[in-house]
Amino acid sequence: MPNNQFKKGELYSFITGKASTAIARRLQKKFNTASLNLTIEQWSVLYHLWKQEGISQQELCNATFRDKPSITRLVDNLEKLHLVKRVPSEHDRRINLIFLTKQAQKLQEESMILAEETLNEALETVPPEKIEVCKEVLQLVYDNLK
Repeated sequence: MPNNQFKKGELYSFITGKASTAIARRLQKKFNTASLNLTIEQWSVLYHLWKQEGISQQELCNATFRDKPSITRLVDNLEKLHLVKRVPSEHDRRINLIFLTKQAQKLQEESMILAEETLNEALETVPPEKIEVCKEVLQLVYDNLK
């Protein structure tokens, strides 16, 4: 039985990223104001590398939910900005592992502070119990489509 408590257009628009687009726009504005030469897409790749560097481009695809051409382009651009470097895998020369440069490591603290500020602004009036419900619902949506 369909669960259509919203008008279909509203629900699709919301689930496909209305809120995440607003958060990304706000964070990009904060990056620009702070003179961080970084896009949200580039930051999302760096974010995963800050959690665990030395992973393959395929692992970055999986972590960021992006396709191979997108990750290749993002890593290319991050390399041009001297924020990452590709290192051939010792076990499989077809695979490049992605490592952070010192310059990227310096960006971590400032960009994470801006990201936390942005998320706090986005959730300012949302009660904690509703955040939990939202996380559960979005996880169910994701699991249904996995």
